[in-house]
Amino acid sequence: MPDSDQEHVRPNETQHQIVDPSGAPVGTDEPHAKKTTHFVLIAFALVALLLVAFLFYLHALHYEDTDDAQVDTHLAPIASRVDGTVRAVYVEDNTYVKAGQPLVDLDPADSEVALQQAQAKYDQALAQEQAQNPNVPLTQISNSTNISTQQDEVVNAKAALASAEHDYDNASATLRQAEANSAKSQADFARYKALYEQREVSRSDYDNYAATAAAQAAAVEGDRAAQASAAKTVEQRKAQAGEQESKLAQNQRNAPHQLAIQEANLHSQAANVESLKANLLQAQLNLKYCHITAPVSGFTTQRSAEIGSRISIGQQLLMIAQIDLWVTANFKETQLAHMRVGQRVVIRVDALKRDFNGTIESMPTITGSRASVLPPENATGNYVKVVQRLPTRIRFDQGQSGLDQLRAGMSVEPKVHLE
Repeated sequence: MPDSDQEHVRPNETQHQIVDPSGAPVGTDEPHAKKTTHFVLIAFALVALLLVAFLFYLHALHYEDTDDAQVDTHLAPIASRVDGTVRAVYVEDNTYVKAGQPLVDLDPADSEVALQQAQAKYDQALAQEQAQNPNVPLTQISNSTNISTQQDEVVNAKAALASAEHDYDNASATLRQAEANSAKSQADFARYKALYEQREVSRSDYDNYAATAAAQAAAVEGDRAAQASAAKTVEQRKAQAGEQESKLAQNQRNAPHQLAIQEANLHSQAANVESLKANLLQAQLNLKYCHITAPVSGFTTQRSAEIGSRISIGQQLLMIAQIDLWVTANFKETQLAHMRVGQRVVIRVDALKRDFNGTIESMPTITGSRASVLPPENATGNYVKVVQRLPTRIRFDQGQSGLDQLRAGMSVEPKVHLE
């Protein structure tokens, strides 16, 4: 049994032992060693990957970046402010212009004619206003004179009334005196008549008393008529005084209205002058608008103005892209937790294959979707949460070389340092 075991083992041993040419046996654990080496390499690779992932995680904690960003600038559309025909164009697309530099000239003939018409109307209105100016003081003087004259007329009428009343009083006194004399004469005549009938007085005395009584009666009638005439004169003078007082009151009432009418006419003329002056200024501006200059500095683009073309008010002729550039970076809302104004940014410009330094200038106040022309509205109630993007403005640091090569619309990749 042992022999058989030895015989059984020996072939196995001889099977795994290999003798090299020198006669020394070679080890039988080479496959195991290779497996161990592979395991160590895999483990080292896994550790390296974990270390890289951990370092990348630590790095990501201090940075935020996005590829949804581009260079932006202010675009100044240049449009015509008057109707006209293009007479000259001084720029082409991609031309750098300074503020105030001529861009387009329109034919000024129509505007010059309109200016002359506006000037003539303004001069006419100004002359009418100057002619209307004296009417106000003249009306004041005329009203004052009329009132003063009418007051004198009232005084005269009242004086005439007082004189008529005095004459009436005199006529009444004269009538009473005549009536008294007539009564005495009638009494004397009646007494002498009785004496005459008794033949106690002469016929001549009787006739004298009869004539005196008749004369006194006639005098009474005359004085009564004079009194009646004086009464009528008093009534006439009262009527005349009332009429003069009425005219005075009417003049006093009408004088302010007449003055107000003249002042209103003057104000109307002044307003007309101001209106035509505004038209004149507008005509002067329209003539000035025929010479179109650059309102800002920048590069021209989208030129559509051509010599001889007829344009209308508000028609765009070209556009100026200003050289004041910044970056609009649309970060996800989950990236904004640690971003602040003033943080340093490294901006990778794809077109130039280089980096620029910048600073966060302002944080967004509204999401891009909400600021769109047609913001999304969930009217059905089926709400699906979507991570929103918010536009963040990043300003390029001044003094860097190559800033003049940047153009609006270039794609960039900003990386924000959160430290």
